[in-house]
Amino acid sequence: MFKDPFDAKSLLGRRCGCSGDHAASEHRRTAEPVPAGEEARWNRVVDAAVLRAVFPVDAQRRLFLKTVGGATAMAAISSVLPLAAAREAFAQGGAPEKKDLKVGFIPITCATPIIMAHPMGFYAKHGLDVEVVKTAGWAVIRDKSLAKEYDAAHMLSPMPLAISLGIGSNPVPWTMPAIENINGQAITLAMKHKDKRDPKDWKGFKFAVPFDYSMHNYLLRYYVAEHGLDPDKDISIRSVPPPEMVANLRADNIDGFLGPDPFNQRAVYDGIGFIHLLTKELWDGHPCCAFTVSKEFAGQNPNAYRALLKAIIEATTFASKAENRKEIAKAIAPQNYLNQPETVLEQVLTGTYADGLGSVKKDPNRIDFDPFPWNQFAIWILTQMKRWGQLKADVDYAKVASEVFLATDTAAMMKEMGLTPPDPTKKTIVVMGKPFDPGKPAEYVNSFAIKRS
Repeated sequence: MFKDPFDAKSLLGRRCGCSGDHAASEHRRTAEPVPAGEEARWNRVVDAAVLRAVFPVDAQRRLFLKTVGGATAMAAISSVLPLAAAREAFAQGGAPEKKDLKVGFIPITCATPIIMAHPMGFYAKHGLDVEVVKTAGWAVIRDKSLAKEYDAAHMLSPMPLAISLGIGSNPVPWTMPAIENINGQAITLAMKHKDKRDPKDWKGFKFAVPFDYSMHNYLLRYYVAEHGLDPDKDISIRSVPPPEMVANLRADNIDGFLGPDPFNQRAVYDGIGFIHLLTKELWDGHPCCAFTVSKEFAGQNPNAYRALLKAIIEATTFASKAENRKEIAKAIAPQNYLNQPETVLEQVLTGTYADGLGSVKKDPNRIDFDPFPWNQFAIWILTQMKRWGQLKADVDYAKVASEVFLATDTAAMMKEMGLTPPDPTKKTIVVMGKPFDPGKPAEYVNSFAIKRS
Protein backbone atom coordinates (compact mmCIF):
# COMPACT_ATOMS: atom_id res chain seq x y z
CA MET A 1 0.00 0.00 0.00
CA PHE A 2 2.85 2.38 0.81
CA LYS A 3 5.24 1.41 -1.99
CA ASP A 4 7.07 4.15 -3.87
CA PRO A 5 5.20 4.34 -7.20
CA PHE A 6 8.14 6.18 -8.79
CA ASP A 7 10.42 3.21 -8.13
CA ALA A 8 10.54 0.95 -11.21
CA LYS A 9 11.00 -2.07 -8.93
CA SER A 10 7.76 -1.43 -7.04
CA LEU A 11 4.82 -3.67 -8.00
CA LEU A 12 1.49 -1.84 -7.83
CA GLY A 13 -0.86 -4.07 -9.81
CA ARG A 14 -2.81 -7.05 -8.54
CA ARG A 15 -1.01 -9.14 -11.14
CA CYS A 16 2.73 -9.19 -11.09
CA GLY A 17 4.56 -6.24 -12.58
CA CYS A 18 6.77 -8.64 -14.55
CA SER A 19 3.68 -9.36 -16.72
CA GLY A 20 3.59 -12.93 -15.47
CA ASP A 21 0.19 -14.51 -14.84
CA HIS A 22 0.46 -14.58 -11.05
CA ALA A 23 -0.22 -12.26 -8.12
CA ALA A 24 2.45 -9.70 -7.24
CA SER A 25 2.51 -11.09 -3.68
CA GLU A 26 3.85 -14.35 -5.15
CA HIS A 27 6.76 -12.61 -6.83
CA ARG A 28 9.86 -13.24 -4.75
CA ARG A 29 11.70 -10.00 -4.05
CA THR A 30 13.19 -7.98 -1.22
CA ALA A 31 10.50 -6.15 0.76
CA GLU A 32 10.51 -2.39 0.32
CA PRO A 33 10.67 -0.46 3.64
CA VAL A 34 7.59 1.55 4.59
CA PRO A 35 8.44 5.29 4.73
CA ALA A 36 8.59 6.94 8.14
CA GLY A 37 5.90 9.45 9.02
CA GLU A 38 2.18 9.28 8.36
CA GLU A 39 2.23 12.16 5.88
CA ALA A 40 4.96 10.49 3.77
CA ARG A 41 3.07 7.20 3.71
CA TRP A 42 -0.20 8.75 2.57
CA ASN A 43 1.61 10.84 -0.04
CA ARG A 44 2.67 7.55 -1.61
CA VAL A 45 -0.93 6.35 -1.65
CA VAL A 46 -1.95 9.49 -3.56
CA ASP A 47 1.00 9.24 -5.97
CA ALA A 48 0.23 5.58 -6.64
CA ALA A 49 -3.42 6.38 -7.43
CA VAL A 50 -2.33 9.03 -9.93
CA LEU A 51 0.16 6.70 -11.61
CA ARG A 52 -2.38 3.90 -11.85
CA ALA A 53 -4.66 6.30 -13.72
CA VAL A 54 -1.86 7.24 -16.12
CA PHE A 55 -0.58 3.66 -16.55
CA PRO A 56 -3.46 1.17 -16.19
CA VAL A 57 -0.99 -1.64 -17.01
CA ASP A 58 1.68 -1.69 -14.34
CA ALA A 59 4.34 -3.07 -16.71
CA GLN A 60 4.03 0.14 -18.77
CA ARG A 61 4.68 2.28 -15.67
CA ARG A 62 7.77 0.26 -14.81
CA LEU A 63 9.11 0.46 -18.35
CA PHE A 64 8.56 4.22 -18.41
CA LEU A 65 10.36 4.67 -15.08
CA LYS A 66 13.29 2.50 -16.19
CA THR A 67 13.59 4.60 -19.34
CA VAL A 68 13.42 8.16 -17.88
CA GLY A 69 14.08 7.69 -14.17
CA GLY A 70 11.87 8.40 -11.15
CA ALA A 71 12.76 12.10 -10.74
CA THR A 72 12.12 12.93 -14.41
CA ALA A 73 8.89 10.96 -14.37
CA MET A 74 7.65 12.81 -11.28
CA ALA A 75 8.47 16.20 -12.88
CA ALA A 76 6.76 15.24 -16.12
CA ILE A 77 3.58 14.00 -14.45
CA SER A 78 3.49 16.96 -12.03
CA SER A 79 3.51 19.33 -14.98
CA VAL A 80 0.21 17.83 -16.12
CA LEU A 81 -1.33 16.57 -12.87
CA PRO A 82 -0.63 18.69 -9.74
CA LEU A 83 0.56 16.04 -7.30
CA ALA A 84 1.12 18.53 -4.49
CA ALA A 85 -2.49 19.72 -4.70
CA ALA A 86 -3.75 16.15 -4.78
CA ARG A 87 -1.70 15.29 -1.70
CA GLU A 88 -3.00 18.32 0.19
CA ALA A 89 -6.60 17.62 -0.76
CA PHE A 90 -6.25 14.04 0.44
CA ALA A 91 -4.61 15.16 3.69
CA GLN A 92 -7.43 17.59 4.41
CA GLY A 93 -10.05 14.93 3.80
CA GLY A 94 -12.03 17.21 1.52
CA ALA A 95 -12.55 20.90 0.87
CA PRO A 96 -13.59 23.12 3.79
CA GLU A 97 -17.37 23.34 4.05
CA LYS A 98 -16.96 27.02 4.88
CA LYS A 99 -13.95 28.94 3.56
CA ASP A 100 -14.87 32.48 4.64
CA LEU A 101 -14.40 32.52 8.40
CA LYS A 102 -14.28 35.11 11.17
CA VAL A 103 -11.93 34.59 14.10
CA GLY A 104 -12.12 37.05 17.00
CA PHE A 105 -9.02 38.09 18.93
CA ILE A 106 -7.90 40.45 21.67
CA PRO A 107 -4.83 42.52 20.63
CA ILE A 108 -2.23 40.90 22.90
CA THR A 109 0.90 38.86 22.19
CA CYS A 110 -0.83 35.75 23.58
CA ALA A 111 -2.82 35.70 20.33
CA THR A 112 0.33 35.72 18.19
CA PRO A 113 -0.36 32.45 16.27
CA ILE A 114 -3.98 33.39 15.53
CA ILE A 115 -2.98 36.87 14.35
CA MET A 116 0.20 36.06 12.41
CA ALA A 117 -1.53 33.23 10.54
CA HIS A 118 -3.35 35.96 8.60
CA PRO A 119 -0.53 38.19 7.25
CA MET A 120 1.93 35.28 7.01
CA GLY A 121 -0.38 33.08 4.94
CA PHE A 122 -0.99 30.08 7.20
CA TYR A 123 -4.78 30.26 6.76
CA ALA A 124 -4.56 30.72 3.00
CA LYS A 125 -2.24 27.72 2.72
CA HIS A 126 -5.09 25.54 3.95
CA GLY A 127 -7.70 26.99 1.61
CA LEU A 128 -9.27 29.41 4.06
CA ASP A 129 -10.15 33.09 3.76
CA VAL A 130 -10.02 34.15 7.40
CA GLU A 131 -10.87 37.58 8.74
CA VAL A 132 -9.22 38.12 12.12
CA VAL A 133 -11.41 40.56 14.03
CA LYS A 134 -9.93 42.77 16.74
CA THR A 135 -12.28 42.72 19.72
CA ALA A 136 -12.57 45.02 22.74
CA GLY A 137 -12.70 42.54 25.63
CA TRP A 138 -13.21 38.98 26.76
CA ALA A 139 -16.89 39.30 27.55
CA VAL A 140 -17.42 40.57 23.99
CA ILE A 141 -15.37 37.65 22.60
CA ARG A 142 -17.52 35.21 24.58
CA ASP A 143 -20.83 36.81 23.63
CA LYS A 144 -20.00 37.11 19.92
CA SER A 145 -18.81 33.50 19.89
CA LEU A 146 -21.98 32.29 21.57
CA ALA A 147 -24.05 34.33 19.10
CA LYS A 148 -22.14 32.62 16.23
CA GLU A 149 -20.82 35.93 14.93
CA TYR A 150 -17.36 34.36 15.19
CA ASP A 151 -16.60 30.92 13.78
CA ALA A 152 -13.66 30.51 16.14
CA ALA A 153 -12.03 32.68 18.74
CA HIS A 154 -8.99 33.51 20.78
CA MET A 155 -9.99 32.93 24.39
CA LEU A 156 -8.37 32.72 27.78
CA SER A 157 -7.77 29.04 28.52
CA PRO A 158 -10.29 28.92 31.43
CA MET A 159 -13.08 30.38 29.26
CA PRO A 160 -14.06 27.23 27.29
CA LEU A 161 -14.26 25.37 30.61
CA ALA A 162 -16.49 28.08 32.09
CA ILE A 163 -18.70 28.20 28.97
CA SER A 164 -19.06 24.41 28.88
CA LEU A 165 -20.00 24.29 32.57
CA GLY A 166 -22.32 27.30 32.41
CA ILE A 167 -20.20 29.45 34.74
CA GLY A 168 -20.93 33.10 33.92
CA SER A 169 -23.11 32.19 30.93
CA ASN A 170 -25.55 29.56 29.74
CA PRO A 171 -23.80 26.18 29.30
CA VAL A 172 -22.73 25.52 25.71
CA PRO A 173 -20.36 22.67 24.78
CA TRP A 174 -17.06 24.31 23.84
CA THR A 175 -13.67 22.92 22.86
CA MET A 176 -10.07 24.00 23.09
CA PRO A 177 -7.91 22.03 20.65
CA ALA A 178 -4.84 24.26 20.90
CA ILE A 179 -3.02 26.39 23.46
CA GLU A 180 -1.88 29.68 21.97
CA ASN A 181 0.92 30.58 24.36
CA ILE A 182 2.64 29.56 27.55
CA ASN A 183 4.09 32.12 29.98
CA GLY A 184 3.90 35.64 28.54
CA GLN A 185 2.30 37.49 31.48
CA ALA A 186 3.65 39.66 34.29
CA ILE A 187 2.74 41.60 37.40
CA THR A 188 3.28 45.28 36.65
CA LEU A 189 3.14 47.94 39.36
CA ALA A 190 2.96 51.74 39.18
CA MET A 191 6.32 53.48 39.54
CA LYS A 192 5.25 54.96 42.87
CA HIS A 193 5.36 51.43 44.33
CA LYS A 194 8.93 50.59 43.31
CA ASP A 195 9.89 50.32 47.00
CA LYS A 196 6.97 47.99 47.80
CA ARG A 197 8.21 44.71 46.36
CA ASP A 198 6.90 42.56 49.22
CA PRO A 199 3.26 41.54 48.61
CA LYS A 200 2.63 41.80 52.34
CA ASP A 201 2.80 45.58 51.79
CA TRP A 202 0.02 45.49 49.20
CA LYS A 203 -2.99 45.67 51.51
CA GLY A 204 -5.50 48.05 50.00
CA PHE A 205 -3.97 47.85 46.51
CA LYS A 206 -6.28 47.93 43.51
CA PHE A 207 -5.36 45.39 40.81
CA ALA A 208 -6.66 44.71 37.32
CA VAL A 209 -6.88 41.35 35.57
CA PRO A 210 -8.31 40.75 32.08
CA PHE A 211 -11.30 38.62 33.12
CA ASP A 212 -12.74 36.69 36.04
CA TYR A 213 -12.13 33.41 34.19
CA SER A 214 -8.44 33.90 33.42
CA MET A 215 -5.09 32.51 34.40
CA HIS A 216 -4.23 36.07 35.38
CA ASN A 217 -6.95 36.12 38.04
CA TYR A 218 -6.01 32.69 39.38
CA LEU A 219 -2.25 33.37 39.41
CA LEU A 220 -2.64 36.75 41.12
CA ARG A 221 -4.92 35.21 43.75
CA TYR A 222 -2.50 32.32 44.23
CA TYR A 223 0.48 34.67 44.58
CA VAL A 224 -0.98 37.04 47.16
CA ALA A 225 -2.59 34.19 49.13
CA GLU A 226 0.79 32.47 49.42
CA HIS A 227 2.00 35.71 51.02
CA GLY A 228 -0.85 35.73 53.53
CA LEU A 229 -3.24 38.15 51.82
CA ASP A 230 -6.87 37.28 51.16
CA PRO A 231 -7.49 38.41 47.55
CA ASP A 232 -11.17 39.13 48.30
CA LYS A 233 -10.55 41.09 51.51
CA ASP A 234 -7.05 42.57 51.55
CA ILE A 235 -6.81 43.77 47.94
CA SER A 236 -9.28 44.72 45.22
CA ILE A 237 -9.33 42.85 41.90
CA ARG A 238 -11.41 43.99 38.94
CA SER A 239 -11.65 43.04 35.31
CA VAL A 240 -10.18 45.51 32.82
CA PRO A 241 -9.73 44.83 29.08
CA PRO A 242 -5.98 44.48 28.42
CA PRO A 243 -5.76 47.47 26.01
CA GLU A 244 -7.11 49.71 28.82
CA MET A 245 -4.71 48.56 31.55
CA VAL A 246 -1.90 51.03 30.83
CA ALA A 247 -4.32 53.98 30.69
CA ASN A 248 -5.81 52.95 34.03
CA LEU A 249 -2.35 52.69 35.55
CA ARG A 250 -1.47 56.15 34.20
CA ALA A 251 -4.71 57.61 35.60
CA ASP A 252 -3.97 56.10 39.03
CA ASN A 253 -7.19 54.08 38.90
CA ILE A 254 -5.18 50.94 39.75
CA ASP A 255 -1.93 50.23 41.57
CA GLY A 256 -0.94 47.42 39.27
CA PHE A 257 -2.13 44.60 37.08
CA LEU A 258 -1.41 41.00 36.31
CA GLY A 259 -1.92 41.11 32.60
CA PRO A 260 -0.76 39.96 29.20
CA ASP A 261 1.92 41.47 27.10
CA PRO A 262 2.60 43.72 25.33
CA PHE A 263 0.99 45.91 28.00
CA ASN A 264 3.47 45.10 30.76
CA GLN A 265 6.25 46.19 28.44
CA ARG A 266 4.20 49.14 27.18
CA ALA A 267 3.89 50.43 30.76
CA VAL A 268 7.70 50.32 30.97
CA TYR A 269 8.05 51.93 27.53
CA ASP A 270 5.78 54.79 28.62
CA GLY A 271 7.65 55.21 31.91
CA ILE A 272 4.61 54.69 34.15
CA GLY A 273 5.22 51.20 35.50
CA PHE A 274 7.78 48.48 36.19
CA ILE A 275 7.72 44.70 35.89
CA HIS A 276 7.53 43.24 39.38
CA LEU A 277 7.89 39.68 38.12
CA LEU A 278 7.09 37.47 35.16
CA THR A 279 4.39 34.87 35.80
CA LYS A 280 6.82 32.18 34.61
CA GLU A 281 8.55 32.82 37.95
CA LEU A 282 5.37 31.52 39.62
CA TRP A 283 4.77 28.63 37.22
CA ASP A 284 7.16 28.11 34.36
CA GLY A 285 5.24 26.79 31.36
CA HIS A 286 1.77 27.78 32.49
CA PRO A 287 -0.92 28.15 29.82
CA CYS A 288 -2.61 31.42 29.09
CA CYS A 289 -4.62 31.83 25.90
CA ALA A 290 -6.15 29.35 23.51
CA PHE A 291 -7.70 28.72 20.11
CA THR A 292 -11.31 27.66 20.62
CA VAL A 293 -14.39 26.57 18.68
CA SER A 294 -17.83 25.37 19.67
CA LYS A 295 -18.51 21.65 19.41
CA GLU A 296 -21.32 22.55 17.04
CA PHE A 297 -18.97 24.27 14.58
CA ALA A 298 -16.46 21.41 14.68
CA GLY A 299 -19.22 18.85 14.14
CA GLN A 300 -20.95 20.67 11.30
CA ASN A 301 -17.76 21.79 9.53
CA PRO A 302 -15.20 19.02 10.11
CA ASN A 303 -13.00 19.92 7.13
CA ALA A 304 -13.02 23.64 7.91
CA TYR A 305 -12.24 22.81 11.54
CA ARG A 306 -9.33 20.59 10.52
CA ALA A 307 -7.97 23.23 8.17
CA LEU A 308 -8.20 25.91 10.87
CA LEU A 309 -6.51 23.71 13.45
CA LYS A 310 -3.73 22.78 11.03
CA ALA A 311 -3.10 26.45 10.30
CA ILE A 312 -2.99 27.26 14.03
CA ILE A 313 -0.65 24.37 14.87
CA GLU A 314 1.69 25.33 12.02
CA ALA A 315 1.69 28.98 13.06
CA THR A 316 2.30 28.06 16.71
CA THR A 317 5.17 25.79 15.73
CA PHE A 318 6.69 28.59 13.63
CA ALA A 319 6.30 31.05 16.52
CA SER A 320 8.03 28.65 18.92
CA LYS A 321 11.34 29.15 17.09
CA ALA A 322 13.39 32.04 18.47
CA GLU A 323 14.86 32.89 15.07
CA ASN A 324 11.38 33.79 13.77
CA ARG A 325 10.37 36.17 16.54
CA LYS A 326 11.56 39.46 14.98
CA GLU A 327 9.80 38.65 11.73
CA ILE A 328 6.64 37.88 13.68
CA ALA A 329 6.89 41.14 15.67
CA LYS A 330 6.95 43.07 12.41
CA ALA A 331 3.96 41.12 11.04
CA ILE A 332 1.68 41.68 14.05
CA ALA A 333 2.67 45.26 14.96
CA PRO A 334 0.37 47.16 12.50
CA GLN A 335 -2.76 49.01 13.59
CA ASN A 336 -5.21 46.34 12.44
CA TYR A 337 -3.46 43.78 14.64
CA LEU A 338 -1.71 44.84 17.89
CA ASN A 339 -1.12 48.52 17.05
CA GLN A 340 2.09 48.60 19.08
CA PRO A 341 5.64 49.86 18.49
CA GLU A 342 7.69 47.09 16.93
CA THR A 343 10.41 47.54 19.55
CA VAL A 344 7.92 46.78 22.34
CA LEU A 345 6.86 43.55 20.66
CA GLU A 346 10.47 42.53 20.00
CA GLN A 347 11.31 42.95 23.70
CA VAL A 348 8.42 40.66 24.61
CA LEU A 349 8.95 38.04 21.91
CA THR A 350 12.75 37.86 22.08
CA GLY A 351 12.93 38.06 25.88
CA THR A 352 15.52 40.85 25.99
CA TYR A 353 13.71 43.65 27.77
CA ALA A 354 13.90 46.66 30.07
CA ASP A 355 12.24 46.03 33.44
CA GLY A 356 11.44 49.67 34.24
CA LEU A 357 13.85 49.74 37.18
CA GLY A 358 16.97 50.45 35.16
CA SER A 359 17.92 46.90 34.24
CA VAL A 360 17.88 45.05 30.95
CA LYS A 361 16.99 41.41 31.42
CA LYS A 362 17.27 38.41 29.15
CA ASP A 363 14.84 35.52 29.31
CA PRO A 364 14.18 33.76 25.98
CA ASN A 365 11.25 31.93 27.60
CA ARG A 366 9.46 35.08 28.72
CA ILE A 367 6.80 33.95 26.27
CA ASP A 368 6.68 30.72 24.32
CA PHE A 369 4.26 28.92 22.04
CA ASP A 370 3.24 25.29 22.44
CA PRO A 371 -0.12 24.13 21.03
CA PHE A 372 -0.60 20.98 23.10
CA PRO A 373 -3.74 21.26 25.31
CA TRP A 374 -2.67 19.26 28.34
CA ASN A 375 -5.62 17.89 30.34
CA GLN A 376 -3.56 18.55 33.48
CA PHE A 377 -3.79 22.29 32.71
CA ALA A 378 -7.58 22.07 32.65
CA ILE A 379 -7.74 20.16 35.93
CA TRP A 380 -5.57 22.78 37.66
CA ILE A 381 -7.78 25.57 36.33
CA LEU A 382 -10.88 23.77 37.58
CA THR A 383 -9.35 23.47 41.07
CA GLN A 384 -8.92 27.24 41.16
CA MET A 385 -12.50 27.80 40.01
CA LYS A 386 -13.52 25.55 42.88
CA ARG A 387 -11.13 27.20 45.34
CA TRP A 388 -12.49 30.70 44.74
CA GLY A 389 -16.17 29.79 44.65
CA GLN A 390 -16.78 30.12 40.90
CA LEU A 391 -17.53 26.41 40.59
CA LYS A 392 -20.27 25.60 43.08
CA ALA A 393 -21.19 22.01 42.22
CA ASP A 394 -19.08 18.89 42.38
CA VAL A 395 -17.44 18.06 39.08
CA ASP A 396 -15.65 15.14 37.46
CA TYR A 397 -12.39 17.00 36.87
CA ALA A 398 -10.82 14.48 34.49
CA LYS A 399 -13.98 14.04 32.42
CA VAL A 400 -14.52 17.78 31.91
CA ALA A 401 -10.83 18.26 31.10
CA SER A 402 -10.83 15.59 28.39
CA GLU A 403 -14.07 16.86 26.84
CA VAL A 404 -12.89 20.47 26.56
CA PHE A 405 -9.08 20.32 26.23
CA LEU A 406 -8.84 18.05 23.19
CA ALA A 407 -5.42 16.50 23.80
CA THR A 408 -6.28 13.29 21.93
CA ASP A 409 -7.51 15.12 18.82
CA THR A 410 -4.53 17.46 18.80
CA ALA A 411 -2.07 14.59 19.19
CA ALA A 412 -3.62 12.83 16.19
CA MET A 413 -3.51 16.01 14.12
CA MET A 414 0.13 16.64 15.05
CA LYS A 415 1.07 13.12 13.94
CA GLU A 416 -0.77 13.65 10.67
CA MET A 417 1.27 16.81 10.12
CA GLY A 418 4.55 15.02 10.74
CA LEU A 419 5.03 16.50 14.23
CA THR A 420 5.73 14.50 17.38
CA PRO A 421 3.15 15.08 20.11
CA PRO A 422 4.21 14.70 23.74
CA ASP A 423 3.13 11.85 25.96
CA PRO A 424 -0.15 13.20 27.39
CA THR A 425 0.37 11.41 30.70
CA LYS A 426 3.72 13.05 31.42
CA LYS A 427 3.22 16.62 32.56
CA THR A 428 4.72 18.04 35.73
CA ILE A 429 3.09 21.11 37.24
CA VAL A 430 4.71 23.03 40.09
CA VAL A 431 3.25 26.37 41.19
CA MET A 432 5.39 28.45 43.56
CA GLY A 433 7.24 25.33 44.62
CA LYS A 434 4.10 23.30 45.33
CA PRO A 435 3.61 20.18 43.14
CA PHE A 436 0.18 19.55 41.69
CA ASP A 437 -1.18 16.02 41.42
CA PRO A 438 -3.97 16.03 38.78
CA GLY A 439 -5.18 12.71 40.16
CA LYS A 440 -6.11 14.34 43.50
CA PRO A 441 -7.81 17.65 42.66
CA ALA A 442 -10.14 17.73 45.68
CA GLU A 443 -7.25 17.20 48.06
CA TYR A 444 -5.36 20.01 46.32
CA VAL A 445 -8.24 22.44 46.80
CA ASN A 446 -8.55 21.51 50.47
CA SER A 447 -4.83 22.01 51.06
CA PHE A 448 -5.07 25.81 50.80
CA ALA A 449 -5.59 27.85 53.97
CA ILE A 450 -7.13 30.78 52.07
CA LYS A 451 -10.07 29.79 49.88
CA ARG A 452 -13.79 30.39 49.41
CA SER A 453 -15.00 26.80 48.87
